[in-house]
Amino acid sequence: MFWGLANGQVKTELEFEHILRDIQTLNEWAMEGKLESTAVSVHAFAYVADKYALLRHGGSFGDSYGPMLVSSEPLSIESLKEITIAIPGKLTSAFLQLNLFFEDQFGSTADLKYEVVPFDEIIPAIQEGKYKVGLIIHEGQLTYGRDGLHLIADMGVWWNEKTGLPLPLGVNVVRKDLGEDAVVEVSRCMRESISAGLSERSKALDYALQFARGMDTPTSDKFVGMYVNERTLDMGEEGVKAIRLLLSEGARIGLVPAVEVSVVD
Repeated sequence: MFWGLANGQVKTELEFEHILRDIQTLNEWAMEGKLESTAVSVHAFAYVADKYALLRHGGSFGDSYGPMLVSSEPLSIESLKEITIAIPGKLTSAFLQLNLFFEDQFGSTADLKYEVVPFDEIIPAIQEGKYKVGLIIHEGQLTYGRDGLHLIADMGVWWNEKTGLPLPLGVNVVRKDLGEDAVVEVSRCMRESISAGLSERSKALDYALQFARGMDTPTSDKFVGMYVNERTLDMGEEGVKAIRLLLSEGARIGLVPAVEVSVVD
């Protein structure tokens, strides 16, 4: 998504600094309004909608795939009530979806037990026996099988079967106090950068591989295809509907505040 800006494909008088952090850190920073523009979890957006405007582009959605519950041995969904689950952060969309999944399966979230573990340490922690079950995001969704783990449930499959909609995960936002002109300009720059990356996919992928945490090229290419695509360029009304539904469901179970979701073009 950032390749176009990083390589001068987008012309602007604004100066962009690319800051790489895990999503939980970005969510926490957004609560403070630390960055002018940032990626955040859809879950976290419910808490920062007063500070940040939501962009129509830059979103990541799962089309019948998403965060997964995986285990060191085959386990039933029913057994989850007895197990502590390693999660990648309390503000991640994955954690909101896990709560809704529990409420859907068991009638409440009362039996949900969890501990926060950095997202890239969850699979090793399961392999080492520190946890039986983990909620995995990012490339672990593609590699858990080769790591000897077993799938219990896929939040994207569950959500699609329940709603018929894509699963909202991450979005791009811009701080409102920059003023309308700056918000519109940042929005344009991000849209053009994403468009450039999709048009020059191989070059953009080579750039992204610098930050790929050791992923091989085929896995990286597949992962990018899952989460950076035409829906990233414009989430469309279906994407907006999915975000509104996810957050309204979160508010229904008391996990997030009720929020009005409006999108900057």
